[in-house]
Amino acid sequence: MSRRDIEFTSEGTTLRGWFYPADNANGKLPTVVMAHGFSAVKEMYLDRYAEHFAANGLNVLVHDNKSFGDSDGLPRQEIDPWLQVRGYRDAITYACTMEETDPSRIGVWGSSFSGGHAIVLGAIDSRVKAVVSQVPLINGYENLRALVRPDFIDGLRASFDEDRLNRFRGEEPVMVPVVDEDPLASSALPTPDSYEWFTKTGETRAPNWRNEVTQRSLEYLSEYIPESFIDKVSPTPLLLMPAENDVLAPTRFAIAAYEKAFEPKKMIILPGGHFDAYVDAFELSSGEALAWFQNQL
Repeated sequence: MSRRDIEFTSEGTTLRGWFYPADNANGKLPTVVMAHGFSAVKEMYLDRYAEHFAANGLNVLVHDNKSFGDSDGLPRQEIDPWLQVRGYRDAITYACTMEETDPSRIGVWGSSFSGGHAIVLGAIDSRVKAVVSQVPLINGYENLRALVRPDFIDGLRASFDEDRLNRFRGEEPVMVPVVDEDPLASSALPTPDSYEWFTKTGETRAPNWRNEVTQRSLEYLSEYIPESFIDKVSPTPLLLMPAENDVLAPTRFAIAAYEKAFEPKKMIILPGGHFDAYVDAFELSSGEALAWFQNQL
């Protein structure tokens, strides 16, 4: 499997990643653009998806989001969804300049937080001709309330305001853990499966992953509602793949949002929880995504 390191500029910041040319290919071919979800870096199984797609006739461009992994950007570990969407759009532009790419056949793939980005991109970027959204964030406002106890919400909002004031004064941003072994402790993703997946995957595949994000990342999460774009993706084909028992990005949000989308669309419910898509359900999730891209591109 051939792979080369790439870098491109997005709003003055260098983003880095990998380009996988399709195996044994000639001429210009479809290209899939990918990035990872909340705090995750490309080494956390995106290479497996890219290798599978490239082995079956698709070019793939994988990049780390701004301020994460190998990409530049300050403050580090800050998740701004709209900056990440624009990073995807700059990745698409870069991909279109490559000699291997047919610019009229661009697909986007996203998972979890970036699954929301894929929906938004399908609605706003006319260059996107096929969308795959896996275990997606659908509604950050509601999702935060599904993860945080109601009696903690006011305190969380107060901490957002305090952090905003301190940053205005020139102080460093407050950092919070992405995950914690204790689901009742303060963390961005307070579910046991989040702790298990991030710590295990970080140790075995991605030593450059860091267990922290800025607190403002949670405020941005609460303001981000990809669901508001899902009825605008059509006529671009949309494949939505929620997990059947997703407690991090609740399954019910994705199924309800799917009903708002117009044709052409397809939904595959993956077995297991949020993170099983990358491991136990990898063959299904990657196979369905591959078939979608092959059929639509």
